[in-house]
Amino acid sequence: MEKTIIKDKLNRPLRDLRISVIDRCNFRCQYCMPADQFGPDFEFLPRSALLTYEEIERLGKIFVSLGVEKIRLTGGEPLMRKDMPILVKKLSAIEGLSDIGLTTNGVLLPKVASELKAAGLKRVNVSLDTLNDELFGQINGRGVGTGPVLEGIEAAKQAGLGVKINMVVKKGLNDTEIIPMAEYCKKQGLELRYIEFMDVGATNGWKMDDVVTKKQIYHLLKEHFEMEPVDPAYYGEVAKLYRYKDADVNVGFITSVSESFCSSCTRSRLSANGQIFTCLFNGNGHDIRNFMRNGATDEQIAERITAIWNGRDDRYSDERTAETHKTRKKIEMSYIGG
Repeated sequence: MEKTIIKDKLNRPLRDLRISVIDRCNFRCQYCMPADQFGPDFEFLPRSALLTYEEIERLGKIFVSLGVEKIRLTGGEPLMRKDMPILVKKLSAIEGLSDIGLTTNGVLLPKVASELKAAGLKRVNVSLDTLNDELFGQINGRGVGTGPVLEGIEAAKQAGLGVKINMVVKKGLNDTEIIPMAEYCKKQGLELRYIEFMDVGATNGWKMDDVVTKKQIYHLLKEHFEMEPVDPAYYGEVAKLYRYKDADVNVGFITSVSESFCSSCTRSRLSANGQIFTCLFNGNGHDIRNFMRNGATDEQIAERITAIWNGRDDRYSDERTAETHKTRKKIEMSYIGG
């Protein structure tokens, strides 16, 4: 299929696709899938509702034909989906796709890291919010210590995968871990991404008072490390990057609360059951699964995706207020991926 570059109402091209492959997770992290909301009786999507690997591959090819260059696989916990290397192999073979990554809590990486690398996966982002076992068990809602995650990180490194660490920072919970995490990642040669606590979904109890901003984290880091800014690697780069002056290691910030990057957002999201979302903070999805299963051709699917993207004018982080946070319909991060 010939490549076409499509743009939205704010002239933002479609460059990145995040694909959630499952809505289940083996953790119950407070900021994503809190245990009091996602208990034993919570009804997850039935298997029949999930996109098959063949359907994901088909949609991946169509998205790439419309300008997508990078795909990231998410969840839930994506490695809870059986035979993930098979999907990675299908996607990595798509002509025109330059990068494929995966976001994970890391616990299952020792079992599949080598297979994922062999299938074509290039990198993983591993969620780790503290090195303190007790606090980590509290955050993940399962009482699991950091050991399994650290083993997963090491397995990914040994397999030859690129590894970045995602740390969601919440005031009063793990903000004391900012420096220990920086020291650990710098020593291990791992790029650490500090993520501001975001108002995604309706279950994580978000309020602005809980946000530790990029500016606050940066000034704390400057008391311990010498850093210099790094230019964005590409248009639409979300992280604001810095490099330690005494090490070839970067540290980054995801600043969707304090320093919006809506103006250059190039991401579309595909949920596990085939809904297209044009913003992490937009709860209104566009069905593509049933449209596809009812016999739509590739050309018709491409036209539908194009119409959705052409009509996109999302800029929630630019417009965020206390009122919009309370009243806007949102989708849970566990359903759509981070």
